[in-house]
Amino acid sequence: MNAEHDPARTPDPSPAHPDYDWLYSRTRAGRARGPHGAAALLAQLGDPQQAFQSVRVIGTNGKGSTCAMLEAGLLASGGPMGRFTSPHLTHFEERVRVNGANLPPARTAAFIAWAQTHAPDAAFFDLTLALACQEFARAGVGVAVMEAGVGGRSDATQALTRVAATVVTNVDLDHVGVLGSTVEAIAADKAGAAQPGVPLLTTATGAALTVIAAAAAQAGAPLLTPDTHPDLFALPRPPRLEGPHQQRNAALAAATLRTLGYGPGVDAALNATHPARLERFQVDGRTVLIDGAHNPHATRALAAALHGTGVHTLLFGNLARKDTGATLAPLLPLTSQRVFTAPGDLATPPRELASTHAGEAIPDMTAALNRALTLTPPGGTLLVTGSLYLAGHVRAQLLARNP
Repeated sequence: MNAEHDPARTPDPSPAHPDYDWLYSRTRAGRARGPHGAAALLAQLGDPQQAFQSVRVIGTNGKGSTCAMLEAGLLASGGPMGRFTSPHLTHFEERVRVNGANLPPARTAAFIAWAQTHAPDAAFFDLTLALACQEFARAGVGVAVMEAGVGGRSDATQALTRVAATVVTNVDLDHVGVLGSTVEAIAADKAGAAQPGVPLLTTATGAALTVIAAAAAQAGAPLLTPDTHPDLFALPRPPRLEGPHQQRNAALAAATLRTLGYGPGVDAALNATHPARLERFQVDGRTVLIDGAHNPHATRALAAALHGTGVHTLLFGNLARKDTGATLAPLLPLTSQRVFTAPGDLATPPRELASTHAGEAIPDMTAALNRALTLTPPGGTLLVTGSLYLAGHVRAQLLARNP
C-alpha cells in the first residue's frame, strides 16, 4: 500500500461529523457500471485490496445474513478479519467492520476529506469499497468478507484481487433494469465473477444453477453445491437466525468456512445474529418483527417462515424501482390490517398501495409505526417489512424507546 495516498495523512477537519451528504451525493446515475472505476480508485490508494484475501458474497437475497455468519465463524477462528456489506441500517460505519467492530466515524471523515480532493468524481459504492479495502489493509486483516452490490461481473467488487472463494447465495428477479429481465440473464452476470481455480459455492437451484455451473466450468472454477458436496454443506444444528431460508444461508456459510480451512468456526457461525432479519422486539406487550425483505424472492421466503404465525398488522413500504406488487403479494394473506408508508422520496406512493390493497396510507414512517402499533392488540404481532430503509428507521425508533 502506498503511504503517499494514505488517508491517515490527510488532515481530519471534523472527526465527529463526516461529510456524509457529499458521499451520498456521489450517485452512479449516468456512469458506466463495472469494476473499472473501483479499480482506478484502488490504484490511487496503492491497491490495498492486495493486502488481504477476499471472500466475495454475491446473490439476490441472503447476502447480509451469510456475511454475518461468515464473520462470526472467522472471528471464532482467530486472526484479524474484515466485513464489507451494504446498505447500512442506522449508521454508515456498519458497512465497514474490522474484527467485529464498526469503523470509527473519524476514519470515514479522513477518507472523505481525501476523496474530495483526490477522487471528487468517484461513485459512492466505489468510494465505500475503497474505504473498506484501505481500512482492512491498515488493520492487517488476513481475510475479508466482501458483499457485492449489484451483480457479479458488473459489480465494483469485481476489482478485488486475491479472491479466496466466490459465494453465490441464490438468483431471482431483482435489479432487472441493470442485470437483465430473466433469471438466466441475472445468473449469468452473477456467475461472471467466477475465477480460475477459485472455489465457487452456491445454494442456487433450477435454471440459475444451470447457468452458474456452465460459467464455473468455463472459468475453471471448482463448483461446490449441496448436491455435489453434501458433507461440506451439512449443518450440525439449525442456525439462530429464523426461517428455512436462513438454513440455506447457514449451510452456505458453513461450506465456505470448511472449504477455506475455518471449519472450527461453524458453530459460532450458527450462533450469529443479524439485525432486521426477523428481528423481534417487545413494545408495550406487542411483538414487532422487523425484516428487510424488499423483493419478491425475499418476501416469499419471509411469508414461508411466518406460515402459521399470527400476524395482526403489516407495516409496509417499498421503493418504486422495485416490483412492489409482486413484493407485497406474498404478505397480503398474512393479515387484512395494513399500514403503508414511504421509506424515502423514491418510495411507491402509500396512497396508491392503500387504495389497491385495502389499508391506511401514512407517508411519515414514525407516524406510520405509531399507527400500526395502535392497530396491533396487546399480545399481537406487527410485521414491518418491504425495505431495508424502513427496517432501519423502525429499528432505530424501537431501540430509542427501549434502550
